[in-house]
Amino acid sequence: MRTCCIRGISSVFIAASVLFASAPLVAIHKKDPKVILQRIRNAKFVFFDDQTGANATGLKAFEEMKRWGKYQLIADRSKADLIFMLSADRYKGGYVVFSGGQTGTIDGGGKIDEDRVPIFTRAAPVRCAYLTIIDPSNGEELWSASRQWGGLLTGFDSAGARLVRKLKKEVK
Repeated sequence: MRTCCIRGISSVFIAASVLFASAPLVAIHKKDPKVILQRIRNAKFVFFDDQTGANATGLKAFEEMKRWGKYQLIADRSKADLIFMLSADRYKGGYVVFSGGQTGTIDGGGKIDEDRVPIFTRAAPVRCAYLTIIDPSNGEELWSASRQWGGLLTGFDSAGARLVRKLKKEVK
């Protein structure tokens, strides 16, 4: 009888774990990609936020955005329809360093997630560049793509510009 109870409890635990683990996946895909893409197409004012720490890469991406000419690039983040963030890390909502030196991230809702080990060099070593389109009203990620950081054959600082070209193809 005791074995039966333990098996029953473990089955319930496993089922609950699967249910809760899959819940965030459902929330992420709740929005219709066509609606999000249309919102990106309809935007007029964009704030470009280069968080790569590699000035040449951000500059090339910024120049590619200007050549494209679809959006008016503005310097005031509060007046932007969208934020285009170029970074060396996946977007998590924002970074925070606690007074004790511990690092972490903070999402658009204000939830803080502490890193297990403090990370003071987020931008290095860079392996990929990420272009993320963010809703400035709530910090929600609308679109994201990554590209392996360039090299001798592809151009050392070309990752940002290539990501902008990828977005351009998808927005057409």
